[in-house]
Amino acid sequence: MTNELFLDKICAILRQHTRFLTFMAFLSTFIILFGFWIFLSGLLDPFHLSLGAISCALVSRISGDLIFSQKKADRNHLSQIFRFIRFLPWLLYQIFIANLYIAFLVLHPNMISLIDPHIIRFKVRLKSDLFLTTFANSITLTPGTITILIQEGHFYVHAVDRKVADDLMTGEMEDRVARIYQED
Repeated sequence: MTNELFLDKICAILRQHTRFLTFMAFLSTFIILFGFWIFLSGLLDPFHLSLGAISCALVSRISGDLIFSQKKADRNHLSQIFRFIRFLPWLLYQIFIANLYIAFLVLHPNMISLIDPHIIRFKVRLKSDLFLTTFANSITLTPGTITILIQEGHFYVHAVDRKVADDLMTGEMEDRVARIYQED
């Protein structure tokens, strides 16, 4: 069975069950949040696990439709989820490399001369809110950069030095996020 036939069958089944789809959005959000909470907290005793589960359940109930906003399942939406999952290892690698670079800057004897903060402004070619949010969060998650403002298709980003600003200006992150949502 090809991937397209498999995805078409899944989509046909999911279209018939909107309540099931709403529950799956909640459950998927809960699993993602709870897994991330366990990974970050490292606390596996019953008290902390129950607090984490309650917190994640509340957040999932309130915001489950933000992550999985489409109530109608289609092949493009499922493909988009898979493309996002493929994006995450690259983003984690960028975060790791940026952490090493920031550690180098902070521990360098001439730190004061190396740190040269900049606020850069650049135009993005993509317009959807989901793209802008994903791109802004990806920038902010990467050490050495913080998204300050998104206004009229322009991003304002604080960068700790020129190298970090230049790395961002290559457009690689924007291209990778654009591939998730297949925007050009």
